[in-house]
Amino acid sequence: MSLILGIDPGSRKTGFGIIEFEAGRSQYVTSGVIRLPDGELAERLRIIHDSVAELVELHSPQCLAIEQVFMARSAGSALKLGQARGAAIVACATRGMEVSEYSARQIKQSVVGTGAAEKVQVQHMVKVLLKLPGEPQEDAADALAAALCHAHTRQSMIHMAGARSVRRRRLR
Repeated sequence: MSLILGIDPGSRKTGFGIIEFEAGRSQYVTSGVIRLPDGELAERLRIIHDSVAELVELHSPQCLAIEQVFMARSAGSALKLGQARGAAIVACATRGMEVSEYSARQIKQSVVGTGAAEKVQVQHMVKVLLKLPGEPQEDAADALAAALCHAHTRQSMIHMAGARSVRRRRLR
């Protein structure tokens, strides 16, 4: 069994989601949004760090799946996003967690089947894949999608490794 923490970082709202992944199946554990107050960026980063650290302490996930930085509307926005990501990553890395980064396109491709999916499509597929009674909040859905992407990627790597070992045995 593996618990995967997904994070959708932001300097105003940071989504989080935790899934349990075992034997090729994903199960919902929890999700939500860390809402950050107006004010100094340093204080918002501290809140992200402390909130993620509290989630890790409470649930003990083994790994973090987080969205990579993309070029936002402005360089300033991209820098703030990068700092929010850094706060979340440090909260996990200092606790010995494996950290995996995925592009928004990879996450959407893994969950919806197309890298150009809209947010509403991601929300719907997260709901379906995790058998949730309702659609999660947008930022929480993106975080759960990151966790699902990590689970799917890990599963694919296991299958590929198994296929290679079977082929090697046949060739001998």
